[in-house]
Amino acid sequence: MSITISRKDLTFKPDTSRVIARYMYTNDERSKRMIKCVLKMPEEEIKNSLNQVLRRYSKRHRNISQIFEIHFNKLADLFKEMNIDTEGLNINQKVLIGSYFTMEYSIESAALFNPSMIEHPDQTEMGPGEKRVIISFRGTGEGHISSVVFRCGVLDKENKLILESVGNMLAEADRIKRFIYDKNKFVNKLDDISYFANKVSPNFVLEKLGDNFTYGELQRSIKETIKTHKISRKKNILLNKMMWLASSHYELQFSLDSAISERVIFPIAESEKKGIEDARFVKFTDDDGEITYYATYTAYDGNAIMPKLIETKDFYHFKVLPLHGEIAQNKGMALFPRKINGKYAMLCRIDGVNNYISYSYDITIWREATLIQKPKFVWETIQIGNCGSPIETKDGWLTIMHSVGPVREYVLTASLFDLKNPEIEIGRLKTPLIIPNDEEREGYVPNVVYSCGSIIHNGDVVIPYAMSDWASTYATVNLEELLTELKNSN
Repeated sequence: MSITISRKDLTFKPDTSRVIARYMYTNDERSKRMIKCVLKMPEEEIKNSLNQVLRRYSKRHRNISQIFEIHFNKLADLFKEMNIDTEGLNINQKVLIGSYFTMEYSIESAALFNPSMIEHPDQTEMGPGEKRVIISFRGTGEGHISSVVFRCGVLDKENKLILESVGNMLAEADRIKRFIYDKNKFVNKLDDISYFANKVSPNFVLEKLGDNFTYGELQRSIKETIKTHKISRKKNILLNKMMWLASSHYELQFSLDSAISERVIFPIAESEKKGIEDARFVKFTDDDGEITYYATYTAYDGNAIMPKLIETKDFYHFKVLPLHGEIAQNKGMALFPRKINGKYAMLCRIDGVNNYISYSYDITIWREATLIQKPKFVWETIQIGNCGSPIETKDGWLTIMHSVGPVREYVLTASLFDLKNPEIEIGRLKTPLIIPNDEEREGYVPNVVYSCGSIIHNGDVVIPYAMSDWASTYATVNLEELLTELKNSN
C-alpha cells in the first residue's frame, strides 16, 4: 500500500487528579444517623469542621460550598420523613451536612480512550494553516463508569497538535433541565424497545397526563398509580422502564467561566447510569447553512443499551435525547455531516457484523436500513464498523472504519462511498491503515486501536485513536494518497 502513516508522539493518558464532586447516598438509616450527628454539634464545632473541609477542597472544585448546598437540598424528602424543618437550619449546618453526602470521583482514573476530533466553533485568532479543534474522549473511572470529557488544542500548518492547558476545576453541568414529552412518541418508543410485559398498556399511567407532560408529572402519575392499584414499582417492569425512558431526555448548561477541558458530561439518566460510551461528534451543516454539533453515543445502564444523541451549538449548552425506531437498537451509529437528498443519513450496524445505512426525515427516528458492506478480508472476518461520521471529499464519502480479525485484533481501515448515493462502495483498502504496534497493543483490552471521529486539515486526514482501551494518540495520512488508493482498490 502506497500510503504513509505518520504516528504522532503525543499521548493522552488517564489522569487520576481530574475529579468531580458527586452526590453520595447510601441508605436511609445511615443518612439519618449522619444528619443527627451534625445537628447535635455545637455551632463552634460545626463552623470549625466546615472551615477545615473548605480549606481542603475549595482549590479542587469551583464553588464547592454551593455543591454541598445542592447535595443538602437533595435530602428534602428525608428531612420530611425525620420531621425536621430545614428552614430552621443555618447555612453552616446545611453546607456541612451536604459535605457528608459528597464524594470525589476520578473521572478518567482507569482510561482515556475512543477519541473524536471536531472543528471548534471558535476559529478566531488562528494563523495561516491553523485550526482550533475539540477532542472528546470516553473517560472511565471507578466502577467502569464512562463519561464524556474534552481537550482543546490547535492543529498547526504541519498538523502538530498544540494542546491548551488543561483546567483543574472539573464540574458537571450547573443546570440540568428535564424534557417535555409528547405522549404519542413516548408510547411509540416504549413499543420500539419492547418493554411491554405481555403487551400491558401504559394507559393506566398516561391517561392521567395531557398530550405533553414533564418528567415530574409522569413521576407523580406513577406514584398515584402505585398507591391506587397497590403495585410495587420495584417488581413492575413497565413502570420501571417508563421512568427509565423518561429520564433519558435532558438538557445541560455549563458555567461560562469553565474551560472546555473542565466540562464533564457524566451519566445523569437511569438509562446511562453505568456509562456514556463512545461519543461520535460531527459538525452538521443544515440545508440553510446553520451549523449544529451532534454526537451519537451508547447509553448503558448495566443491562441494556440505548443509542442517544447529543446536540450543541457552543459546547456550553447540550441537549440529550434517545434515538427511536427499529434501527436505533445497537452500538456504533454515526451521523453524516449533512442531509442527503433531503434526509438525514446514518451509518449503523444493526446485526453486530455488517455495515448499514439508514435515512430519516426526523433526526431522532430511524426505521429502515440498507446493507452496504460485509466483511471480506481476513482482518475483518469477525466484524466491521465505522470509526465516526463519514467525511465529505471531492471523490466521495471517506469513512474510517474498524475491523476485527484473528485474536480479536482491532485495526483501522478506510472505505469510500459515492457522494450522491452512499449505498455504493467505491473502494475499500486492501490492507489495514493502522495496526496496533508493540506500544499500542498493551492495555486494558489488548490489541485494539479505535477511533470515534476524524477530520481533514491541510491536506491530511487527522485520525485520533485509542490504544487498547487505555490511552489515546493520533496519526495523519495524506488525503490524496488515501483517496487514490481507495479509488484503485476495486
